[in-house]
Amino acid sequence: MHPVFVARSKSALPIWFVTKATFAKVTTGLNKTDRNFIRTTNFTPAPGRSLVLPSGAVLFGLEGANDPQNAFLPGLLAGVLPAGTYRFGNTPHDARLAALAFALGTYKFTRYRKAKERALKLVLPEGIDGNDLTRMAEGVTLARDLINTPTNDLGPAELEVAARELAKQHGAKFRSIVGDALLKQNFPLIHAVGRAAADSNQPRLIELRWGKASDPKITLVGKGVCFDTGGLDLKPESAMLIMKKDMGGAATVLACAHMIMSRGLKVSLRVLIPAVENSVAGNAFRPLDVYPSRKGITVEIGNTDAEGRLVLADALALADEEAPELLVCMGTLTGAARVALGPELPPYYTDDETLAADVSRFAASENDPLWRLPLWMRYDANLDGKTGELNNVAPGGMAGSIICALFLKRFVRAAKSWLHFDIYAWTPSAKPARPEGGECQAARALYQLLCERYG
Repeated sequence: MHPVFVARSKSALPIWFVTKATFAKVTTGLNKTDRNFIRTTNFTPAPGRSLVLPSGAVLFGLEGANDPQNAFLPGLLAGVLPAGTYRFGNTPHDARLAALAFALGTYKFTRYRKAKERALKLVLPEGIDGNDLTRMAEGVTLARDLINTPTNDLGPAELEVAARELAKQHGAKFRSIVGDALLKQNFPLIHAVGRAAADSNQPRLIELRWGKASDPKITLVGKGVCFDTGGLDLKPESAMLIMKKDMGGAATVLACAHMIMSRGLKVSLRVLIPAVENSVAGNAFRPLDVYPSRKGITVEIGNTDAEGRLVLADALALADEEAPELLVCMGTLTGAARVALGPELPPYYTDDETLAADVSRFAASENDPLWRLPLWMRYDANLDGKTGELNNVAPGGMAGSIICALFLKRFVRAAKSWLHFDIYAWTPSAKPARPEGGECQAARALYQLLCERYG
């Protein structure tokens, strides 16, 4: 069980959720001292506003039932409550998500600086599966910790260690193909992107397998660019500042894998992470170079800063050889996605209409925002190369996220369904249950979708 959750407590202090419409009714039931305190402070309910009462009880404001709601608003409580054990005195809009938000709101990244500990506990609301909330919170914490760790302590080798530890925890099989062995085993694009890094950060393909081979094959592929300078098409300083997060796709698939394995879903799970550092050196790959890919397609380099799709291409080609029932890839890929939808709303792509509807449904029910963008095939020809068969970018720079998705789609042919997420993996400024820094996007929605199908 997550350390913030307790099954019961006789002394737990109530959290009373109030809206403008329910404020009078809720406060009428409080003791006289608390009511007088409310009048003295002139407290009025507003979304996210809280008041600790003399009795220790808490008032917390929510949006009205008919207004657009942020189901994670109760996550703010974790940052303002005094130490103690609390319970929901009445039911918020969504008790399950409110409890999850409370847990996620307690997250702190403490590897390099100590944070003041508070003994904060929440009694699980009746009927809520605490084990499921725990595995989701653990997965999110894993992803956040990995993304927040700077590259001097989390390069490709350290990312491999993290994946290996997760495999050991769940009894999964593990292997890693490192350095020049990538060329021998036909992963030329992964090798090309990562070869300029220091010897301690050699490129690699990390693989985790779990479950019965006879169960439906589900493969998760995550971009593991542990730092992205842009390569010879060097990024400006401002764009490089948070590039430690460029392995957010890898962190997220590991988070989702943890949820899946902890739940014991009836799937044959495969996780593939091409882990590299896109560095500048004399042997760095260059614009207009042409490389073969595992798929056999020759790729012309239009821009070395479009490296994520290159490493994913080789990993996707490998995954596709098994023709999985569902092939999912995700990565921090395009600034175009952020221009279109901002940091909180990652786009996703699929040509499976049933799958698309399910993703949208669980994105809403899990408060894990996602938005479908089209695989607009009229743009596909823009990727045709002049020297190689395929360019890794299209001229003009328009529709960048769609172009990237179409590039990746070229490497998927046999999978029954393919799903791609262009995530940001970062919260620029703190939001309820989402502290500033690394963020796990799409994993919870995907996990719940898989639970419905294979639970």
